[in-house]
Parts: sequence; C-alpha cells; structure tokens
Amino acid sequence: MIELLNNRVDKQQELADEIMRFEHDPLGHVLFVYPWRESGTELAGKDGPREWQREILAEIGEGLVAGSLTVHDAIQIAAASGHGIGKSALVAWIIKWAMDTKIDTKGVVTANTENQLKTKTWAELAKWNRLSITSHWFEMTATALFSPDPDHERTWRIDMIPWSERNTEAFAGLHNEGKRVLLVFDEGSGIPDKIWEVAEGALTDEDTEIVWVAFGNPTRNTGRFKECFGRFKHRWSTKQIDSRLVDGTNKKQLDKWVADYGEDHDFVRVRVRGVFPRAGTAQFIPSDTIHDASIREVAYDKSAPIVVGVDVARFGEDESSIRTRVGRDAKKIPAKKFRGLDTMQLAARVAEHCDWIRATTGRKPDALFVDGGGVGGGVVDRLRQLGYDVVEVQFGAKATDSRMYANKRAEMWGTMRKALETISIENDPDLMGQLESVEYSITDKGQFLLEKKEKMKERGLSSPDDADALAITYAEPVQIRDVDYKPQGAQSGDRRGYSPYSNTSRRQ
Repeated sequence: MIELLNNRVDKQQELADEIMRFEHDPLGHVLFVYPWRESGTELAGKDGPREWQREILAEIGEGLVAGSLTVHDAIQIAAASGHGIGKSALVAWIIKWAMDTKIDTKGVVTANTENQLKTKTWAELAKWNRLSITSHWFEMTATALFSPDPDHERTWRIDMIPWSERNTEAFAGLHNEGKRVLLVFDEGSGIPDKIWEVAEGALTDEDTEIVWVAFGNPTRNTGRFKECFGRFKHRWSTKQIDSRLVDGTNKKQLDKWVADYGEDHDFVRVRVRGVFPRAGTAQFIPSDTIHDASIREVAYDKSAPIVVGVDVARFGEDESSIRTRVGRDAKKIPAKKFRGLDTMQLAARVAEHCDWIRATTGRKPDALFVDGGGVGGGVVDRLRQLGYDVVEVQFGAKATDSRMYANKRAEMWGTMRKALETISIENDPDLMGQLESVEYSITDKGQFLLEKKEKMKERGLSSPDDADALAITYAEPVQIRDVDYKPQGAQSGDRRGYSPYSNTSRRQ
C-alpha cells in the first residue's frame, strides 16, 4: 500500500514538473493537457486550437518571456470578432493555463451580462477543466476555480464576478504582487467604462505577471472596448477577426447574412467581419427601398394569401391601424386608421373589415394577426368571442431567429424590410414617414433591436402604429387556406370576385 501511495505521489510530482514547463507557454499547455485526437473523447479528430487562437496564446507566451511585468507593459490583448469563432474556448484555456502553471495566481473573469458569464463563459471553463489532465488540481464552483489547499484557497483562485457600476471593489482589489494576475473581459463591448477604469487602476503591482485579455463582438462604436482599437491602441495588441476566415465556422450562415444585408451593413460588420458599427443607431429601412415599394405595381395573384394585421393604439394621440396584404400587394386595400376607440369598438371595426374582405373577394382572410400587448389583449379576446380566428402577437416575445433579432417586433420588421424590395405599398406619406423614422441598435449579443415607441416620442416623432400594422402581417408565414370558398349567395360561375381596381377597394 505504501509503495502504491508513493507511486501516486511520484506520478503527481512528475505531472506537476511537466506542467511547470509551460509557465510561459500557454499554447504548449493547451496542446499538452487536453486529449486532442484521442478516440472516445470529445476531441477525437480535433488537432488543437484554431489558427487565431494559437496566435493569441503564442503572443501571451512571448510577452511573458520578454519580461512584461508592470501595468505599463502588461500583456493586454483585445480581439474583436464575428460570430462563432471559439472565443469562450480560448478564455477557458487561458484561465486553465494561468492557474495550472503559477502558484497563487489570482484573477477575475467578467462579461457583458451575468447570463453570458454563467451560461457561456463559466460553462465553457467547466467543460475544459473537466477535459484536462489537471482537473483534479482545483475545486470548481458556480463562481470560482480555486486551490483545495487551505493554505492557498484564498490566494490561488479565479473568481467569476458579474460587474456592477455601484460595486467595483472586486476589480479595485485585484492585487498580487510578485506573482500573477489574470483579468478576462468576455464580450467587452458591453462592459461599462467605469469597470475598465477601475480595473486598470488596480493593476499596478511591481514585478507581477499581468495578463489582461478582452474579447467580443464589436457591438458598440463607443466605449473602452472600442478605444482599445483607437486612442488606447498603444497599450493594447489588437485583433479584428472575420468569422469567414476561421476554420469550423458556419460559412453557409455567414454568407447568407452577407447576401441579405451587404458587406458593409452594420449587422455584417459586427457579426461577420469583426468590425465596429459605423454608428450607434441607424435608420432601419433605407429610404430608397420605401420609395421604390410605393411606386411599384404588382399583379393581383388570386392564389396569394390574404393577411390582415392590426396594431392597437396605447395612447390617446396614437392611431389603431388595420393593414391588409394580398401576397406582395399591400397597396390596393388601403389602411383603416382610428383614434379614440375602446377595445370593443376597435374589435367591431376589425370584424367589419374581415367581413368586407370575405364579401368582396369571396374569401375570408387567411390570417388575422393582432397586436396583443397592453390593451390589445382586449381586442384579441373580443374577436375570439365573435368567432374570428385570431393569432395574437406579442411584440416583446422571443424572436424565432433569436440570434439575429432581440424580439419579435424586430424580427417582423426585418422580414418586412426584405419584403419591401419586391412588394407594393400604399403611397401614404404617414406610412412612408413611419417606415423611415424607426432606428435600430445592435445589442451586446449582436441582435437587431428597434427603438421603442416611447423613445421615438422623445425625438418628437409620432408612434409608428401604421408601419407596425404592416409589419405584423409578417408575424408568421401564411398559406392560402380557402381559395375555393364562395360567399353566401354567390352563384356558380359568379365573377364578382376581388378586383384590385374595383370601387370596393376605396378607403372605408
């Protein structure tokens, strides 16, 4: 038994000696501690880090060998990138290397949001810690990776700390003189300037290995992450990484985004090219796209679905709007707009409109989408009581494509924006002005987010109720469902069906 225990001790000492060879070689450490290409593991068939990850790991090692030991010469690397290149994996490898190869390393990891920190950054660290041959060296909890040795558990640790501008002590107290300090900012664009400033002021220990890395999508064109690439560039080694040039990314999806939005669109700049957006906010739908749709004529297609969209006014001066689209034709049936109606009255107007469509075209609408937020819920309920098949739409609900859009409203507007390249719309100055006036921003997750109606009012603009009514017709794909329907009293061979040029298409 004693011999067996001695063998185990010897093996652990041998492993420790091997690991210490990588004190200033993060890339060598990553290649050594994980089972690359080993069959039966998650890494079977994988040769190791991607090229861009290798470059950053090697740069950290070269900086340490060169003796960068003070905050003025600390190793500070900032990488702005597109989507899906493996940022979280690299963060995990750097943390593991720092802890494995230097006794009493201390560090802090933070991210743009607590959710990102817990579900992405820390979850990735848990995965790579489990896969490593040194997984038994440290304890890992929901908030820390630390030494189980009672003499070192407070001095040899990395803590996961959500940032707070009201509580910066964790960043201000990051000192470890004569040893190693690691600071990791994940999704750095979303971390407030105050946290950057406090962290920088804390890293002042002499004769200390200081490594500060910041990664993320370049979602904001202001702030300290952006300034790493600008006025503070002399302090930082910077990388801007195009996802299309990285092995293992979803090239088909990336190419689709470029085709949809164009090479220089802010969404592509942020999510694909790793380039900062040209502006913090911007007009969501180009004016020329709106103008072209207003003068375009499309032929009536009797096989196209009839879709009705209803936006419900929330404030006294706002309008409730009913918009109707027959396939690509959103022009021939003008909008109906109302002010001052209560929910029961508006529901009656919507019912009348659907009945008019049924009487005029020989078909009832294939879809009736109604804004169900706020007071809109009453309109939905009343229409259902009246027997109408209503699809309730919540603008703030999760988007179907949540990678691209922050909520359902942004997704509907995104679908409408694409459709405006081929559809025809009413030449209505109010509608066109509303379509032009809505601005957007890119969230910390790289999603489109439209400005709120309340924000538009602060800018002196009216609520885009009519434009929202058109957008809501794109809430879901719609198929025609009753092309052979004959209204009550219609005779066989009756040709009084819908004509886009008939007098019945006038505003009611």
